[in-house]
Amino acid sequence: MAGSSHGHTPAAWTGVTIAIIGFTVAGAFMVMAEPLGFWAGMAIVALSPVVGLAMRAAGLGQPKAAAQPVHQATATATATREPAGAEG
Repeated sequence: MAGSSHGHTPAAWTGVTIAIIGFTVAGAFMVMAEPLGFWAGMAIVALSPVVGLAMRAAGLGQPKAAAQPVHQATATATATREPAGAEG
């Protein structure tokens, strides 16, 4: 994944950070037995993909052209090789 720059954008980092904050808030209020706070945390979690997609639409995400996997370029090079012969 590191070779394809998967998730290395401000939109991805912001979306994940908001989701982590939401899960932390929901978890804390769940331990304190406060249902309203728990659902507020879950609302924060539900907000994270909306913010991520909005940032992606604003140009802060990964461009479509660079989204192809890295392994496609090497797959054609290995497909043209001849198999090794067994000598005996």
